[in-house]
Amino acid sequence: MNVPMQPNYARGIPQRSPATPRRGPPGPAMMPMPMPQQPVNPQYMPAQRSMPHPNDAVLRRSRKPTDKNIPDGVEDVVIGEGVQQYKSLRDLEKRLDASIVRKRLDIQDSISKTVKKYRTMRIWISNTVENQPWQDAADEPGSTPGSGRYKVKIEGRLLDDDNNESTPSDDSDEDEIKEEKGDEMEQDGEKPEDKKEFSRPKQRFSQFFKTITIDFDKSSSVTPEEMRTIAWNKPQLPPNSTASLPPNADFDCLQFSRASQDNLNVTVSLVRDETPERYKLSKELADVLDTEEETRSGIVLGIWDYIRAMGLQEDEEKRQVRCDDRLRAIFGRDVMFFPQIPESIGPHTSPMDPIKLPYTIRVDEEYHKDPTPTIYDIQVAVEDPLRTKMLTLTQNSQYTAGMHKIASLDDQVALIVQALTHSRAKHSFYTALSKDPANFVKRWINSQRRDMETILGEATRGGGEDGSGPEFRRGGAGGAWDTPVAREAVRYMLAKPEAMGLR
Repeated sequence: MNVPMQPNYARGIPQRSPATPRRGPPGPAMMPMPMPQQPVNPQYMPAQRSMPHPNDAVLRRSRKPTDKNIPDGVEDVVIGEGVQQYKSLRDLEKRLDASIVRKRLDIQDSISKTVKKYRTMRIWISNTVENQPWQDAADEPGSTPGSGRYKVKIEGRLLDDDNNESTPSDDSDEDEIKEEKGDEMEQDGEKPEDKKEFSRPKQRFSQFFKTITIDFDKSSSVTPEEMRTIAWNKPQLPPNSTASLPPNADFDCLQFSRASQDNLNVTVSLVRDETPERYKLSKELADVLDTEEETRSGIVLGIWDYIRAMGLQEDEEKRQVRCDDRLRAIFGRDVMFFPQIPESIGPHTSPMDPIKLPYTIRVDEEYHKDPTPTIYDIQVAVEDPLRTKMLTLTQNSQYTAGMHKIASLDDQVALIVQALTHSRAKHSFYTALSKDPANFVKRWINSQRRDMETILGEATRGGGEDGSGPEFRRGGAGGAWDTPVAREAVRYMLAKPEAMGLR
């Protein structure tokens, strides 16, 4: 059956295997058509040739030997115990690699599950004055009487673990500020510079806050320029980074100075810098989680624990959740798909309120006869010291360099094993040839003939077997034609265009 085909329809053209020899001279339809010559820019050719092909790297990697196991039989022809020692080293290397990978996975899992600890940070706020009207300006050369200024100092330090619990108590609020003055300050509120035994902590004041703002209360006796808000913003660092802050952003004390001859009320606002960030929960979500502040991952885990405790999962589809009154107040529906919960809790979370510390800048003479700083104790989240060590271990640059060196040595070992494999094959070849030269050459020639027939496509079944043998004449359930391979081959032959008469 001849089916007319379109001239440009490629499937209608009978395809010839590259290994099949051409019979007869080429016909007129098979003459190559002359292609128009296009001008070639000689300046473009060297650049085009120098560009590597995108598959070159893939081909090189695919041809690179990867087997590092010594082939069997080498130990029989090698003098000494080198092969046994190499195999023992290979077994030790496998166990060591498995232990290292397992330990690194455990460390990475521990990093993501580290629990925040809370410590008490004590903040001292004080101010000094100069050139005030009540001060004697004669003692200070170059000063002008009446041009009064003040300098405010905000200093924060972590208290020692011996004087503070690691976690806040249940009846304490993180935003609750305790002001200590007078006799209380003399007992446990000494100025940090006067406390000689005060140990300098590793984590400094600026590391716990991403924004520090000083807002001035409105006053009719102060100009708007003197009441301008003072703000400090911490530079952003990549997440899970062990890099330290720049020197100008890593401090324990913040100071500013302005001109004023009147007492001023200011508010110091501290915005926490926590990773992962905590959020303030709505009343509906707080009733479910029994907390007012939580991270996003903690919110999802808390909802999941509530669902399992209340038995709200569907019997057939475990990801479907039946909402009770509390969950219905959060999601606004009767049935909730659990993977949608993380994106549905957004309206019920809001950024945490900043810590606000009120302070009065005193410039009067009576206060500065015996100045006492204002002291606040706040709770701050502190990273587990072990987490920092684990991050340093997982992000160590020496580990990466060591792995590159080990990979290079593995490539050299694979090349040596490949050379041993070739040498072993040559040794086996010449050994068999020396034992029975005649039969070996006969078998070798037959093997080469079968390989040549396979390459040229002239083999009956790809291996040179005689298709007229008795096993091919026998049919039935146990015959050679009742096999998946035979059915696949027949299906492939019938699918060829020549079999359908499409010529």
